[in-house]
Amino acid sequence: MASPSAQEQAEVHPEQSLKIERHVWVISGVVIVGMIMSILDTTIVNVALATLSHDLHSPISQVQWVVTGYLLALGAVIPVTGWAARRFGAKRVYLVSLALFTAGSAACGLSSSLPLLVVFRVLQGVGGGMIMPVAQLIMAQVAGPRRMGRVMSVVSMPAMLAPILGPVVGGVILQNLHWSWIFFVNVPIGVIAYVLGWRMLPHTDSGEAGRLDVVGLALLPTGAAAFVFGLSELGSGAQLGSATVFAPIIAGVLLSLAFCWHALRVERPLLDIRLYANRVFAAASLTTFGLGGALFGAMILVPLYYQEVRGLNVIDTGLLNGPQGIGALLAMPLAGRLADRLGGGRVALAGVSILAVSTIPLAFVDAHTSIVLISLVLVLRGVSIGMSFMPAMTAAFASMRPEQLSDATPQLNVLMRLGGAIGTAVLAVVLQRASGGASVHPAHAFDTSYWWGLGIVGVTLIPCVMLLRAERPGQSAAATAASAEAAAEAMV
Repeated sequence: MASPSAQEQAEVHPEQSLKIERHVWVISGVVIVGMIMSILDTTIVNVALATLSHDLHSPISQVQWVVTGYLLALGAVIPVTGWAARRFGAKRVYLVSLALFTAGSAACGLSSSLPLLVVFRVLQGVGGGMIMPVAQLIMAQVAGPRRMGRVMSVVSMPAMLAPILGPVVGGVILQNLHWSWIFFVNVPIGVIAYVLGWRMLPHTDSGEAGRLDVVGLALLPTGAAAFVFGLSELGSGAQLGSATVFAPIIAGVLLSLAFCWHALRVERPLLDIRLYANRVFAAASLTTFGLGGALFGAMILVPLYYQEVRGLNVIDTGLLNGPQGIGALLAMPLAGRLADRLGGGRVALAGVSILAVSTIPLAFVDAHTSIVLISLVLVLRGVSIGMSFMPAMTAAFASMRPEQLSDATPQLNVLMRLGGAIGTAVLAVVLQRASGGASVHPAHAFDTSYWWGLGIVGVTLIPCVMLLRAERPGQSAAATAASAEAAAEAMV
């Protein structure tokens, strides 16, 4: 008599099919080792910007490319990772991405000039951008859709802890070692992650690759980089109408428009802009873009304020950035439940409103503002992070058909990072130009920057209201949960 199949056993004993085997947790631990490097690197450098500006003899408007170049590289490779995993296998792409990130980290630590550092940060970002989505794909394939929620809740912990740990780790390193060690620290972790991945990760089938949209890959990242470069030139003293500012900005806009025209004419574009016909997805995407600009951009201001205005050392600066991560860590589980019950649009609107309210006090800080008060405001901003990003994305996923999720997921991630790169460049330029006069108190430049940050948040409120109005009022929690689960499985 033939033994029952795995599917028949799951039907007879459904509770056994939901049990997470030991090998799933082992593989989760392996990918976490790799993921934690790329996640920490999005925040660990923020506390080093003042040190890099001093040691490399460059203004903040140029040093911000250490952050912006990394974010642009992350955004550029995210749409490619799904195709690469199908073409070469998820395990192989994961190992290559680890090797690129580790090599880029070593090269960053050896850099002797700002241009070299930015170039190697881009290399680091190319590897780092592939690590997380490919790791999520491996986990989706190993855990299966019915167990994906519990597994991803553990695997996503590094992402929630990064805003807390990144600045603290960076501060400890800078206080005791040369700034190059904020990059060298990745090398032994990268080697360990590579060996563990090579020995323990399974080979999985990710489907047919299809053709890569090479034209789209050339147009979109180049356009974004040109636009951000034009903005950064403003911080170097160039005037808005000068060729060094005007030409790259116009080139960036034209290349982006060319990408949109191209994407409408090919069957499988790098990013499917036809999804914007869905009003919920369009509003959620613009909300995510604005949030990326408002939050990632402002993340460079807090450590610079503590170091340049308050004269604090890098360890204290790192620790005082922690409250924002604590707020996000507290809010994210609650935001998920509220989004299931009330809809992502309502929760995201509440989160963006909290972000706007919490930005106002920072626009009035001076050299004597209570650090306790600033820390409380940062906790509130962290709450706004937890209540904004995931509910907006959940609303977008819930409005998609299952076959659209593999296009929707990378597009939202790209927009978040592109918004972060532009927001970082804008606020760095504002800070540099506001602090140009000898009679200007350093704190005033940060006040001006936060007013601009509040403006970005105000603009983000517009698509957030559109999302609330476009979201289906009768959408059930079950539909939202099912879409989020399918999105997790398709997150490449």
